[in-house]
Amino acid sequence: MQNPDFKIPESVLVVIYTLEAEVLLIRRADAGTWQSVTGSKDFEHETWHQTACREVMEETGIDIAHPHCELSDWALENIYEIYPAWRFRYAPHVSHNKERVFGLKMSKKMPIRLSPKEHTEYQWLSWQEAADTCFSPSNAEAILMLPRWLQGLR
Repeated sequence: MQNPDFKIPESVLVVIYTLEAEVLLIRRADAGTWQSVTGSKDFEHETWHQTACREVMEETGIDIAHPHCELSDWALENIYEIYPAWRFRYAPHVSHNKERVFGLKMSKKMPIRLSPKEHTEYQWLSWQEAADTCFSPSNAEAILMLPRWLQGLR
């Protein structure tokens, strides 16, 4: 059983994008860096899909059940080392995180309602600009895959 004081080292990355290949990035309140929606599972048995839906709602106010939204599990997982500055959030033996990648295709931009404790602003950028702007290498790599998803290729 996971200690509720520690984060679970399993998270989602959700690239939110339009049919015109614009990508939503949000600025972290704590670090000032730009990113797509990310977040850890709240409990061990929470599914990747549940985590993605919850994090999108918490961080942007977007309900993925809306008819203009289509959430896809990109079936990609990244394992990365947790930055030492953030390791205190995890159990003492934890050094790596598993991240599952999703895409949220929007046929129409929806209003964004940020969680002010987590994010201070948002912007829509072309996929190339978004990949260059985001802090996380795995986030940039996911965004660079966007043209394949828009063409129906994987």
